[in-house]
Amino acid sequence: MAQAEFSLYIVRCNGGTLYTGIATDVHKRVEEHRAGRRGARYLRGRGPIELVFAEVAGDRVRASQLEYRVKKLPRSEKLALIDGRRDLADLLRDQVLGDDGA
Repeated sequence: MAQAEFSLYIVRCNGGTLYTGIATDVHKRVEEHRAGRRGARYLRGRGPIELVFAEVAGDRVRASQLEYRVKKLPRSEKLALIDGRRDLADLLRDQVLGDDGA
């Protein structure tokens, strides 16, 4: 049986804050957030939300690791990811090599 493929996504909230999550069906998950059912508690009352980034991240373990890394990034780095000036492969490489690149 094949493992589900997860994607990492980022949504921008009404106040400009960014929320990062993972899902096997990003569009379905974003709709759950918007509807308020089964959505993240953080997003309640912060709508409307806009999907600004989504990329396949692999299996659940890898996607969770990336989600953790992205959530730790400063806002400027998250915006670089959204704008395409940085990619998820960079984060994976940093994770393998260590944050200092050694």
